[in-house]
Amino acid sequence: MSPPTAPPATGVRTPWEALPAHVHDAVARLLGSPVAHAVTQDGGFSPGTAARVRTVGGTRAFVKAVSAETNPHSPDLHRAEARHAAALPPRVPAPRLLGVHDDGTWVVLVFEEVVGRQPHVPWRAAELERVLHAVAELGRALTPSPVAAPTVAESLADAFDGWQRLLDGAAGEAVGRLDPWTAEHLPELARLAAPWAEFASGDTLAHADLRADNMLLRDGGGVAFVDWPHAVRAAPWFDLLVMLPCVRAQGGPDPEELFTRHPLAEGADPSGVTATLAGLAAFFVEHSLRPPPPGLPTLRAFQRAQGDAALDWLRARWEPAR
Repeated sequence: MSPPTAPPATGVRTPWEALPAHVHDAVARLLGSPVAHAVTQDGGFSPGTAARVRTVGGTRAFVKAVSAETNPHSPDLHRAEARHAAALPPRVPAPRLLGVHDDGTWVVLVFEEVVGRQPHVPWRAAELERVLHAVAELGRALTPSPVAAPTVAESLADAFDGWQRLLDGAAGEAVGRLDPWTAEHLPELARLAAPWAEFASGDTLAHADLRADNMLLRDGGGVAFVDWPHAVRAAPWFDLLVMLPCVRAQGGPDPEELFTRHPLAEGADPSGVTATLAGLAAFFVEHSLRPPPPGLPTLRAFQRAQGDAALDWLRARWEPAR
């Protein structure tokens, strides 16, 4: 394990009590009675509401709510999450979607409550092993994809072209804030990442945003994976690859060792993994240089920590082969 470099994953939460009355009423309709008690949850990059609730009738649930006024992009992410969550089969370890309210401004998702907690950060070895085992089971359960999600190439083509954007000057003056090694090797990094989609494509449904704050260790055992707006159809190893730089940035061990011994990585093309890792590093680094989005003050620093971890991993894979 290593010291964590990533800041806490936090958005500016809207407390349950601050939601408009019509949103409270919508949740009451979905759950069958008004909410009597609510506890706002910490962690995660949502600027909206995330609360565990209990109704007058005793029903427990988890409520997510956001408005376009808080963040213009978040309502569409909630809508995508609702589509994906509703289509997940019961065998998938994810909370069941109970209902949706969408009035054009506010989007509210109501899920069954998962009794559990997020993994400790910095990561603890036993909890990480539990999660890695669950990720393997998740990949098997979601192959072939049971959801008509977009392909990884369709969804992330613009996100994983960060090196080329920096090289072309499309990212403005951001290139001047790159570390010396990255700036020197920018043309090579762009070429390395260019064919990533060819290798990362597949018919496994990938969560595509696995982090400690997007999973819950169930009290009774097992892991529940939450927050599915970014789901894509990809190679079986894609989720593992996306997760490991964040694990490293939050105090976890060497990602190369974790990747190569994991069952989902079996048979993965080494050059394809390296190309996809180059694209992932490009996403984290280029996005970390952008202004912070509304309601998400730590997002860019969090992305930079993941970018640094991804670059360290990439250099370890790439430089010996050059």
